[in-house]
Amino acid sequence: MSTIVKPDYKIRCGHCQQLLRPIWTMQTIRCPCCNHINRIPRTSLGLDGSPPITTGAGNSQCWKIESLYNKLRDKLSGTNTYYSYAPSGGRLLEGAPSGSLRPSDSGPRKRAVLCGVTYRKKKYKLKGTINDVKNMKQLLIVSFGFLEQNIHVLTEEESDERKIPTKKNIQDALQWLVRGIRSGDSLVFYFSGHGQRLPEHSQGDELDGFDETICPVDFTKVGMISDDEINSKIVRPLVKGVTLHALIDSCHSGTVLDLPNVYDCKEGKWVDNKPLSGANKGTQGGLAISLSACADAEIAADTSVLTGKAMSGAMTYSFVHAVAKNPGLSYGELLRSMQEVIDQANKSNCLNSKLLSRVCSAKLLQEPVLSSTEIFDINLRRFEL
Repeated sequence: MSTIVKPDYKIRCGHCQQLLRPIWTMQTIRCPCCNHINRIPRTSLGLDGSPPITTGAGNSQCWKIESLYNKLRDKLSGTNTYYSYAPSGGRLLEGAPSGSLRPSDSGPRKRAVLCGVTYRKKKYKLKGTINDVKNMKQLLIVSFGFLEQNIHVLTEEESDERKIPTKKNIQDALQWLVRGIRSGDSLVFYFSGHGQRLPEHSQGDELDGFDETICPVDFTKVGMISDDEINSKIVRPLVKGVTLHALIDSCHSGTVLDLPNVYDCKEGKWVDNKPLSGANKGTQGGLAISLSACADAEIAADTSVLTGKAMSGAMTYSFVHAVAKNPGLSYGELLRSMQEVIDQANKSNCLNSKLLSRVCSAKLLQEPVLSSTEIFDINLRRFEL
């Protein structure tokens, strides 16, 4: 008799304790968070404490044949087999690129999560986030060659409940973004919505004493997503050769990925943002770069001033405008171009938001912030996704 794994069976990663769900044909499973390879015990009980399912010699032989087939396929393709069920009860996210998750695919892949939160029927409703997501999606497809099926969109306009930007759906999408990554992959996480900053509860993790957060549509009920969580989900798992770009259009978003290096545009140099606690906020050899709407202590605007009619986040509009107008620009040119758009808007001395007009004297008091896990020359390195 040969023991196999139950369909609902899970194990914990021996390195980071992440719950993993293998399938019955697997001997090992690679953790998507830390890339640790875990051996699957063939005699363990299921989560409910019941004995594992057993099969006869026929199924046992099938299992051996499939195992040999997988090993041969991986050897010929030069890849490492990675299996895991997606979020939402073992199904791939609808609209997510199921093809890009197949271990036999070859070559670099591009994958993106675009999230826009409107907060409908709330006093703090935003009007430009849907437009922001649409503009970002078009930019990724037209200017950077992303395939539409490899772009997972979360907005309140979606009919599928799994695509509504709830806390759980955003968390699931972040896990999907880094699942099965390998060298050469390019990842994008975009968020347009509200951001907050809260006094940190950890010891010495934040230099300013505050955790930066993004606000899902249901944040008043289930809470926000903190910079610590975002870092652990999509920064820490990055392996060598993988690049992540995070574009965050929200208030207090300067260090919302907790990256260890922040560029000071006024001084023209990188500033150390490593936590005093010594906590590791870097990657496993990959590169993470974040472009945020404003500094941690600043607010970002949702306005129609830049477009003349349609509502849009100031950061998103200035970013799309700069990249579409000047393909192949450097990171330094990108920052300067985005700031020029903001400065031009300030000359109009008129904002759509009455609150911002009173508080900020009718000016967009925000400057884009660049942060990274690595220090590089922003005037030489070209921006590409």
